Amino acid sequence: MDTVFFAAALAAFAGRASAHVDYVTDPPTATRDAVEFAVEVLSEPPNLALVAGGTVGVVGLLTALFVVRPTIPDIDALRSALASYREYVPWMLRLSLGLPLVGAGFAGYLFSPAVPAEARVLQVGLGFLLLFGLATRAVAAAGLLAYLAAFALNPGLVLAIEYVPGFVAIVLVGGGRPSADHMLSVVAGTAGTYYGRVDPVGAVAARFDERFGPHERYVATVLRVGVGLAFAYLGLVEKLADPSRAVQVVDKYDLTAVVPVDPGLWVLGAGLTEIGVGLLLVVGYYTRGAAAVAFTMLVMTLFGLPDDPVLAHITLFGMISAIFTLGGGPLSLDAWLSASEERDRDRDAVPTAD
Repeated sequence: MDTVFFAAALAAFAGRASAHVDYVTDPPTATRDAVEFAVEVLSEPPNLALVAGGTVGVVGLLTALFVVRPTIPDIDALRSALASYREYVPWMLRLSLGLPLVGAGFAGYLFSPAVPAEARVLQVGLGFLLLFGLATRAVAAAGLLAYLAAFALNPGLVLAIEYVPGFVAIVLVGGGRPSADHMLSVVAGTAGTYYGRVDPVGAVAARFDERFGPHERYVATVLRVGVGLAFAYLGLVEKLADPSRAVQVVDKYDLTAVVPVDPGLWVLGAGLTEIGVGLLLVVGYYTRGAAAVAFTMLVMTLFGLPDDPVLAHITLFGMISAIFTLGGGPLSLDAWLSASEERDRDRDAVPTAD
């Protein structure tokens, strides 16, 4: 069962400090040792009590849910509704990557605002083709290769690493409906049509469909692992490992006025929350709940950090929405627990001989 029991508590504490720190701060003149910073923050008894209490509370809740596995009709109804949205996941993903790619092309940066570059034709072309859903799988594969090549030359693109699972997911699911691929396939498959005599897209699409279509069921796995690793990276590398710059965010936006705690505690809280959410997504435990926390954190970022580039986060918004729709998918702890519960019900239902 997926739920959002722990969403509000985590997101309310750390949401506004969750962002790509590099997008809203300048490199500090002096850096602090991460371990020394954490020890200094936790040496204050109130800080230690809040961090320890929050950690024990969340771990305790997740452990209790693992043992009890409560059945809530509202959640079951929500899951049923989301199952009917699955056909729109390809559209979600195309919008999630297509829109920011077009924006990046016109804004003058390559995938990430931290990497200025003139790549308008490439990114606008990829973006519009994804939005149209034309030769979708081939375009997504080209986008993935373009990102990986650019990343090899500029490791700073790690700030936009979510493009990797996004492109891979689109390669797996294709254009879906509505899309130009679907419309053209209907026209091409209708006897007597003029387009059907040429159909330059159909052959390419068919080859990609044959190669990747059978693996479509793993799209949820690709998305949650990719997004989960991205969140864990933000928490570990941008927050906990670079506390000087993270504290700049807290000071710049006066976040201690929102929740009156030590600035260092803000940084630790944000970092630990992002790592925790990321790990839950990676293992696929209460996946929809973790996705709800992640989405809430991004929304709060928009209101708490007014100059954070919204366009750069559209990809994550869309991919998290797709994860919330799909749930954990195969190769997840949620799927294993669900299968285990089903086996238990089947065993209990088998009549025993007197």
